[in-house]
Amino acid sequence: MRPGNGGLRDLCLLAIALIASATLTFPLHAQTADTPDDMVTRLSGLETAPELDLAALRQRAVDRIKAKADAVPLKRPPLTTELRKLPQFTVGIRFDPDTSIVRPESYQSLGRIADALLRQSLLPYGFLIVGHTESTGKRDYNLTLSQKRADSIRDVLVTTFKISPKRLQAIGLGEEQLLDPAQPAAAINQQFQIVTIAKAP
Repeated sequence: MRPGNGGLRDLCLLAIALIASATLTFPLHAQTADTPDDMVTRLSGLETAPELDLAALRQRAVDRIKAKADAVPLKRPPLTTELRKLPQFTVGIRFDPDTSIVRPESYQSLGRIADALLRQSLLPYGFLIVGHTESTGKRDYNLTLSQKRADSIRDVLVTTFKISPKRLQAIGLGEEQLLDPAQPAAAINQQFQIVTIAKAP
């Protein structure tokens, strides 16, 4: 028996409800699907180590927030353009809300990152974990949370996956260097960058 118009409408409403539910349950940015080989390719090719002063970069973010400069995210210039020029990839890592506790489902992504960092071709390199947030909430809170989360990722890679702590640094830039400046509140701005920044002599 064919359903009437009411039955079709009910089926459509059910489908829409299921899609909306799935969208609310899972973030718009997915966990990285890159393989360790993909990551190795993206992290390779550093020719000259950049002169990055992480403490000064962090202080610039703090000073900009205290001065209430660039209050409109769309008009906010990046804190540094140098990071964009370095070998890197972005990854979505999930945390418990408003904490730096990595969710269990993200350990698989961190394991793939560790596999890449332990490949022979990347062993001579050092890396920077850069934390970001979207531009919702207070800027100073976002800066602090992004630093804690970047530190947490570093800690997991060091303690769980045995990456040498000498090879990893972490910095949180909050919403001060949006990954997608055109969409300040977009979920992509919650992702993390893994950036090649140093090569051992």
